[in-house]
Amino acid sequence: MVLGKVKVLAIYFDSLNENNLPAFSGGDLVTGRVVVEVTGDVRVKSLDITARGVAKVRWTESRNAGANTAYTQNYTEEVEYLHHYDTLIGEERDEDCPEEGLTVLHAGLHEFAFSFNLPQMALATSFEGKHGSVRYWVKAELHRPWLLPVKVKKEFIVFEHIDINTPLLLAPQAGSKEKTLCCWFCASGPISLSAKIERKGYTPGESIQIFAEVENCSSRVVVPKAALYQTQTFFAKGKGKQIQQLVSNLRGDALPQGKSQSWEGKLLKIPPVSPSILDCPIIRVEYALVVYVDVPGGLNLSLSLPLVIGTIPLHACATRTSSISSHCSALSWLGLSERREAPPNYSDLAISESHRRECLHSCDRSDRGRDGDGEDEGSLLTYITEFKYLPPPLYSEVDPYPEPVEVCGAADVRRPDTCPSR
Repeated sequence: MVLGKVKVLAIYFDSLNENNLPAFSGGDLVTGRVVVEVTGDVRVKSLDITARGVAKVRWTESRNAGANTAYTQNYTEEVEYLHHYDTLIGEERDEDCPEEGLTVLHAGLHEFAFSFNLPQMALATSFEGKHGSVRYWVKAELHRPWLLPVKVKKEFIVFEHIDINTPLLLAPQAGSKEKTLCCWFCASGPISLSAKIERKGYTPGESIQIFAEVENCSSRVVVPKAALYQTQTFFAKGKGKQIQQLVSNLRGDALPQGKSQSWEGKLLKIPPVSPSILDCPIIRVEYALVVYVDVPGGLNLSLSLPLVIGTIPLHACATRTSSISSHCSALSWLGLSERREAPPNYSDLAISESHRRECLHSCDRSDRGRDGDGEDEGSLLTYITEFKYLPPPLYSEVDPYPEPVEVCGAADVRRPDTCPSR
């Protein structure tokens, strides 16, 4: 037997998304193949696969304990979401192999299928941060006698879906603040800021419509701005580590003293970012839209509106609901009240029977006089609008559906309860 070498050991997933990446969610079936290519006969003890999913955080802090003493404190924590093990080769026996427990792979290409289910639970979304990560992978190990194992590892993506079509994430977000600038004992006029967005939940690629009002009564020239921030928070050993990163921003026009500026739906586009991670005990990824007034030589006037970046985009019906909710909240936010009219009386809407018959008669005449090539949609819609408000039936004390009666005598008709006993 001429012993060959392992030329290729690779892992391929069967299911890929539109970006040609293996992406799954909790409860999904993950299937794939381990491909082994050998140049000659290779004796194999086993071919094993291990699938794992782990959230891990790690950072270090240096502290001084005295004049000449310093020490480093390590903070680590780990949460396991997936652990699956399977043996693809190792149980079968090959007749050409005299050694017990060995399998011979002949020269060529060999494929071994694998499959496993992701846990039916809330899994943390795949993520890479400065002090932590959430990773899922499949590792294959080919074991041969008297040789080091050949290993290969391939990661796959897991999304914990966040549907933004919920009442909580469709609710508008708004706020207002005011600030007075002081210089020693001289106080200038206030700077006021009001901002609003139509909802709390968005998906990557969307644009946030920002409605804002800035009034500058101070003596300085200020600039209104907006920025989208991502906040990563890591937890280990009862302590937290937080990092804030700028995702996207925009700038308004400079605002001199005594002037105001309005943003009527100024757009801030959300770039491709990781979805929010809210259920992992050691890693949180949160977003906020910060609308602020840049004050030179002083502290900025800032207003933070929390956001949730989801994975399931806005539905068409939710868009209409969100727009109506946003319109109603905008009226109250601007100090306006929507005028409500009393419902109409039925007698004002209902038409008489004679008028209904006249409408039907006129529609029949117009249909007979039309050549059939076109339709008068206006008259048809008018007729439908009128016809749906029919008057109620006339009241009468005579029961149109009397109960059945029984004949008790030759000329005596009575109800069953009044018929004498025989």
